[in-house]
Amino acid sequence: MIRRVVSFAAGLGLVAAGLVALAPSAPAAPHDEGVIPGAYLVTLRSGDPGAVAREHARAHSGEVAHVYRAALRGYAAHFSAQAAARISRDARVASVVPDRVVTMAGKPSSGGGPQTVPTGIDRIDGELSSTVSGDRSGSVDVDVAVIDTGSGPHSDLNVVGGKNCSTGSSYNDGNGHGTHVAGTIAAKDDTAGVVGVVPGARIWSVRVLDNQGSGSWSSVICGVDWVTANASTIEVANMSLGGGGSDTGCNDGGLHQAICKSVANGVTYVVAAGNSSDDAANHVPAAYDEVITVSALADFDGKAGALGSATCRSDVDDTFADFSNYGPDVDLIAPGVCINSTWKGGGYKTISGTSMASPHVAGAAALYKVVNAGASPADVRLALIAAGNYGWSNLDDRDLVKEPLLNVDAF
Repeated sequence: MIRRVVSFAAGLGLVAAGLVALAPSAPAAPHDEGVIPGAYLVTLRSGDPGAVAREHARAHSGEVAHVYRAALRGYAAHFSAQAAARISRDARVASVVPDRVVTMAGKPSSGGGPQTVPTGIDRIDGELSSTVSGDRSGSVDVDVAVIDTGSGPHSDLNVVGGKNCSTGSSYNDGNGHGTHVAGTIAAKDDTAGVVGVVPGARIWSVRVLDNQGSGSWSSVICGVDWVTANASTIEVANMSLGGGGSDTGCNDGGLHQAICKSVANGVTYVVAAGNSSDDAANHVPAAYDEVITVSALADFDGKAGALGSATCRSDVDDTFADFSNYGPDVDLIAPGVCINSTWKGGGYKTISGTSMASPHVAGAAALYKVVNAGASPADVRLALIAAGNYGWSNLDDRDLVKEPLLNVDAF
C-alpha cells in the first residue's frame, strides 16, 4: 500500500510523501494517496533527455517541468494517465514513476544577539576542532549544498550561488528552514549571532521547496541533479527532508537512483532520520544505504552529564529525542532539540527536529573533507562513525541500540 506521511511531528521539521517505484506499463492512478495527479518522472534508457521530453510533450499534450542529465537521464512532466501509459511503452523509456508531494512544517521561537556558540556546536566539541568554532576568526575552504527551502540571504552566511528547482526565480529562502540548516553547518565565526561547524564555508542554496515548505519529488531530484552536475565543486549535500517509503535500490527510476548516481560522483549526502518516532527503514531517503542518516539528541546545555534543564520543549537532557526515528539505518546521532541558528530575513530562531541534527553531521563531513580531499562518501561515513562517542542515554530510543554521537574534536 502506498502510504503518505501526514506529519513527522508537530512543529518539528519536514513532512513529506513517499516515493514508490512503478512498473513502466502501469503508471499510478491519480487517486493514490500522496501522488500528484497527472505528474510523472520519466527515466530514459536512450536518447537526449531534452529532445525526448519535448517530443513527448508535443505528441502527448504534456508540459515539461524539469529535465535531468546528471543524477538521472530523463525528465519530469504533466500528462494524462493515458498519455503516461503510452510513454511507458516507448522503447527509449526505462520507467515512469509518479511524482509526489513534499511539505514542511516548523515552529520557531526567538534567538540571536551577540555571537554565542550554540549548544549543538558545543556538544559535538566544535570549539575543539581545527576551526575552533567560536574564537571569532577564520573560515573554512569547503563547499556544501543545502537542498531545502533555499538559504539566505543572511549576513552570517557565505551563500555563493545555487539553483531554484521550486517556484519563482530566486534560490533565496522564503521559509526559513533552509537558512536555519545552513547556519548550523557554516554560520560565520564573527561577532554576531551564532557559529557553525565549518564557519564561513561556501553554501550552495538549492531550493526545492516553496515559501510554504511544499514541493515535489521531481523538484528534489532537480536539486540532486544540479548538485551532481557540480560534483567537482560541491563535496557535501544536506537533505533535511524525507517521507514514507523504503530502500528501493538504485534503479527505482526516482529519488534513490538520483542519489546513488550523485554519491557515485563523489558527493557525500547527509539526511535527517525523520521525526515520527518510527523505524527509519520506513522513511526515505533515511533508509538508503548510500547516505549518512542522522537521529536527534535532546541536549539543553551543550554538555555531557544529563544536567541541563529543558528549554524550548519538554524532553530529558542527554537522551534520544522523543520524536526521533531510530533503527539500523541510522548511522549517527547529533543534537536536534532547541537548536539556535540563522533564519530568513537576517534573524535567528530556535527549532527542533532531525532536520536540525543532520546539518551538524553535514558540517562534520565537510570538515573531514577539508583535510581528506580524496575521501569517498563511504570513507567519510566510516570516519565520522569512528570518531563518535557513546556519552548519552538511550532512554526513549525504541530499538535500544546506541548510535555514536557525533564528535569533531579530532577533525
